[in-house]
Amino acid sequence: MKKLICGLMAGIMALSLMACGQSSASAQTEGSTAEDKTQVETADKETEKAEEVQEGSSGEPIELTMYFPVSVGGGPDALIDALCKQYHEENPNVTVKPVYAGSYADTRTKVQAAIKAGNTPDMAIMFSIDLYSLLAMDAIADMDSFCTTDEDKEWLNGFYEGFMMNSRNGDVTYGIPWQRSTIVLYYNKEAFKEAGLDPEKAPATWDELKEYAAKLTKKDGNQVTQYGIEIPSDGYAYWMLQTFCTQQSGFNLMNDTGTEVYYNDARTAKGLSFWKSLAQEGSMPEGIVAWATTPSDFIEGKTAMMYHTTGNLTNVKNNATFDFGVAMLPADETPGSPTGGGNFYIFKGVSEERQKAAFEFIKWMTDDERVAQWSIDTGYVATRPSAYETERMKAYAEEFPYCLVARDQLEYGYAELSTYNQAEVQKAIDDAISYVMTDQAEVQAALDTAQETATNILKDYQ
Repeated sequence: MKKLICGLMAGIMALSLMACGQSSASAQTEGSTAEDKTQVETADKETEKAEEVQEGSSGEPIELTMYFPVSVGGGPDALIDALCKQYHEENPNVTVKPVYAGSYADTRTKVQAAIKAGNTPDMAIMFSIDLYSLLAMDAIADMDSFCTTDEDKEWLNGFYEGFMMNSRNGDVTYGIPWQRSTIVLYYNKEAFKEAGLDPEKAPATWDELKEYAAKLTKKDGNQVTQYGIEIPSDGYAYWMLQTFCTQQSGFNLMNDTGTEVYYNDARTAKGLSFWKSLAQEGSMPEGIVAWATTPSDFIEGKTAMMYHTTGNLTNVKNNATFDFGVAMLPADETPGSPTGGGNFYIFKGVSEERQKAAFEFIKWMTDDERVAQWSIDTGYVATRPSAYETERMKAYAEEFPYCLVARDQLEYGYAELSTYNQAEVQKAIDDAISYVMTDQAEVQAALDTAQETATNILKDYQ
């Protein structure tokens, strides 16, 4: 299997993964929309169980449906296909059918539509931040209930605690970490040398970030040919803003029950103001910096530094033609990064037999060796400390130490923004960031509007 996985990876070039994905905030909708009819029809087709497969007594063949957040096209879908094939070879009575649903936002919408249509999938990999919205639908089973043996409980307790912050509600576990991330700083060592900066020393503070970004910005007349820094402000703008919040002694944008946000807090305004200042001073492009194109801008030398998910690490490693570095994010009062990425979920509304079969598959997928290989193949953080003790991960870390940066940053990791009615609450802060970056609103006014919007949405959950 190792050879199969590695062979597949050899053909995966320019893979722009995400922990967080390939979506824009505008695509993230939940509940009833004008497109429900289309979504339901799509869900009917994609979640149709093979009629010839029976699920009666134990031991009979089962086909499980698993939604996965990626567009088909020679990327992580090829890896997932290979893993599902291997699982079937080892467990002939179980077939896992991946449904490649597009972005995380697309996956959320399609899963919700499937559930409403009565075609509930058996499991899915969805945003870890979808937890409260899925709970509000009473859609997901708790993982603790499946852990009936000491071995199961040991497995469940074997994930990084930083990733469990978006996987539990209180003491109950609902999500199992799979492709998880932190935000890291990528920097072009050759650009550093040209600017007279130490290529082995990334900026460690906000002040240094601003200083380095100015020195790294290059112009030909009035035309900028290389920006010092790009920090995406669409798609996952809220996630980037969280970095500047958590670096203020762990301040975060929301409470830990999904019912309250702090969008107009003075610390949020401080973080957004600093981010905006990088563009105002000419070190970052003005307006919206696109999530999807930031990695290619870095690889093509259009920016000397970027903030992005560690899920892009293998993409950069495979495609950058220059020596680059990876570092923890520059700190203000303290270091800090929100975690990100996707979890496995098992759904209610399917038989107990199917739920148990899905649970066994998830355990198999999160075996140390497979978690380690997934991290190597993609750049995501291996979600279990024990995965870093495998020989393959030890060898890879020795060859490419930057694979450990995002993991080490978990010491300063915080929960990603997650609330009830996630899409709408998230959209409020994403819109505020957009208005500020495009000079349509001042920082505090934009944040006050976002706070009012989010507070009204969350009233029903308090």
